[in-house]
Amino acid sequence: MKFEIMGSLRIGDEQGSYSVLTARKMEILLATLLIKAEEVVSIDQLIEEIWGSNPPRCAGAALHVYVSQLRKFLKRPGRDDSPIVTRAPGYTFRLGSDELDLHEFQRLLGHGRALARAGKFEEAVTSLEGALALWRGPVLGDLRDGPMINGFACWLGEIRLECVELLVSSNLMLDRHEELIGWLYSLIAEHPLHEKFYQQLMLALYRSSRRADALKVYQTAREQLMTELGLEPCGPLRELQKCILAADDAEIDHHAARRGWRVPVVRD
Repeated sequence: MKFEIMGSLRIGDEQGSYSVLTARKMEILLATLLIKAEEVVSIDQLIEEIWGSNPPRCAGAALHVYVSQLRKFLKRPGRDDSPIVTRAPGYTFRLGSDELDLHEFQRLLGHGRALARAGKFEEAVTSLEGALALWRGPVLGDLRDGPMINGFACWLGEIRLECVELLVSSNLMLDRHEELIGWLYSLIAEHPLHEKFYQQLMLALYRSSRRADALKVYQTAREQLMTELGLEPCGPLRELQKCILAADDAEIDHHAARRGWRVPVVRD
């Protein structure tokens, strides 16, 4: 089986077909066990995740029923064992030979990170694009009411941002500036307070002979940050703006190289 949580929860079989749970509480139960795969999740944690801070008096008994139903749902022909194992003080989900898309994402991201550090940017781009291709939408859809699933989704969102940043920087290192401009504008629209995307867009525009547009991006970033947070842009963003104003290519190269966005250029 293949369990997918990087989007709405679904379970794939060996034939490539997918099935979903239609009972919300069982969805939450399975999602919680999957994000803590191979770890023990206590009965109290599961009750809070499913019912919040005001569970019914029969919550423990109801949870037992849901676990039993979930075991039946996950039962496979020719196998008597269940991936859901009782372990005090709760339950553990054992993946065994089954797959979890989260683990594949982490593997591809780690591989891409290592390739980028080794200067193998083409290979890094391939690995990072493969990682991002696993995303099918908001993590676990509308199941994020409880603290464990919500915390996991927030954490994974930050890891996704790291993957996107690394993919952009790897492409910048390959001098694919013009190809990145449209994507970076959309990333800024999605993450208007994420200053690194502004820096990357300014560099991409400047390297595409669009100096005025690069400076407009800085003004947009400053207005957004002042309006939302009452803060000036961060030091690196201000530094890049000054370099672009001065059209100081050597300093821009140095700025980009320090952030892994461009190989330093040796000038005569």
